Amino acid sequence: MAAPSIGRKIADFALDSTAGRWRLQDAAGRALVIYFYPRDNTSGCTREGEAFRDLHLEFRKARTAVVGVSPDTVASHEKFAAKYKFPFTLLADPEQRACKLFDVIKEKSLYGRRYLGVERSTFLLDARAVLRHEWRKVKVNGHAAEVLAAALAL
Repeated sequence: MAAPSIGRKIADFALDSTAGRWRLQDAAGRALVIYFYPRDNTSGCTREGEAFRDLHLEFRKARTAVVGVSPDTVASHEKFAAKYKFPFTLLADPEQRACKLFDVIKEKSLYGRRYLGVERSTFLLDARAVLRHEWRKVKVNGHAAEVLAAALAL
């Protein structure tokens, strides 16, 4: 599947989440940050979630919603969100439908073993679900602030 491109509308999709069934169209009328991360309760994914959590009020002031997506289950997301007090929705994508839609499944390597997994990536959509910015191969430090700056510039 081809990667989404800047300036193009993202097709509606639906996933189960920590807030029930979630659809892209539910975010219509405000900007949306969709950040993809590999796995709940890992150090990098926790730090990334905490960074978005810590800037949550600023994102709200910018009329921008934040959702996180990983292949973990809703039950795993609920524990993860409760443990770190995430004020935003986490979407469960165990079948990797959204991950494939956004082309974030990439070949990775760990201790010489190759596997397919989620490449940490973030997408900023405007109020009409048009992709305005994307960040791939994200490094966690400073990333949420960079995304917030882009949201404020919309």
